[in-house]
Amino acid sequence: MGATDTTVLVTVTGPDRPGVTSVLFATLSRHDVSLLDVEQVVIRGRLTLGVLVACPDDPESLHEQLEDAMATVGMSVDVEIGADPVRQPVATHAVVILGSPVSARAMRSVSRKLATLGANIDSIRGIADYPVTGLELLVSASDTDPADEALRAGLAEVSALENVDIAIERGGLSRRAKRLIVFDVDSTLVQGEVIEMLAAKAGVEDEVRAVTEAAMRGEIDFTESLHQRVATLAGLDESVIEEVAENLELTPGARTTIRTLRRLGFHCGVVSGGFRQVIEGLAHELELDFVQANTLEIVDGKLTGRVVGDIVDRPAKATALRKFADQVGVPMEQTVAVGDGANDIDMLTAAGLGIAFNAKPALREIADTALSHPFLDAVLFILGVTRDEVEAADASDGGIRRVPLV
Repeated sequence: MGATDTTVLVTVTGPDRPGVTSVLFATLSRHDVSLLDVEQVVIRGRLTLGVLVACPDDPESLHEQLEDAMATVGMSVDVEIGADPVRQPVATHAVVILGSPVSARAMRSVSRKLATLGANIDSIRGIADYPVTGLELLVSASDTDPADEALRAGLAEVSALENVDIAIERGGLSRRAKRLIVFDVDSTLVQGEVIEMLAAKAGVEDEVRAVTEAAMRGEIDFTESLHQRVATLAGLDESVIEEVAENLELTPGARTTIRTLRRLGFHCGVVSGGFRQVIEGLAHELELDFVQANTLEIVDGKLTGRVVGDIVDRPAKATALRKFADQVGVPMEQTVAVGDGANDIDMLTAAGLGIAFNAKPALREIADTALSHPFLDAVLFILGVTRDEVEAADASDGGIRRVPLV
């Protein structure tokens, strides 16, 4: 930019159609301008195209020629002479809002809260319209830890008040550097609790469910609860394991989530307080890289009511995550953990990003973000993957399916 150049911001709006950009730049080229910045967005067929240029000659003449030229393609044009040439700094945080729907009131509340916390919204884009509406806000704020806590606390209040899920994460390269994700299994990757399915075969489902719920709320020690529940299965034929495994139902969006993450180069695994014999087939089908779970003891074709080996409890889940990360050479800050119960607290705390999925209060309180909609592919939106990107990848593999994949 020369010392005598004038900065000019040109904003073109109207119906998106071929030729708009070429007409605009043909006019600009006649004035020998230098490009300083360009940004374009299309929303439902409506184009907004902004160009910041350094103009070495008469900007008023450029203004007149732009209006005449853009009128030939049915576009409106706004010209600001002497626009600030300073480039917007890189956003410090990404805020993702998920809802069904996301109301204007919710957006008002989010924007007001951000403003009161001294945060500026740099850009907004839609990232999903199905199975939930997703909006991603790139925000500039203080990048100190106290400021992070203030943002999280403030937006958590809005989330509860407006019935939307709100996730906040540091922006920049760190957000896109995640490379390992680990899921809990029961009520996260699959619907329901495997031990309750086994208990139903023994006729003790209600008794086991009561113990499970108490453990998930953190009211009793997980290891103790596991021994209590497994003891009720003594005498069951080992064939029930295969029956239960065949009837596992994936959470809506689970297959889409795993498939997409693998395309992105993620290492994917499960860490479960359930049982390896039940979930191994599913893990093989999903091509998971890691499986950590408890092992039921079987003697003479019957369940003994005991487990063998180390118990996968709350501390063991975090240990497994660290072990997997070490095996593939991924720093802990590049890991993601997804779970729903108190048994997942240590694992989510250890991960670079901990996501509580339809979780009990004990887990929601410590998680980096919480999801309350029953679609696991919402995890992708938290990671910055859009629904359009998922569907485009699926289309290249044989077609788009507009249903929650299970």
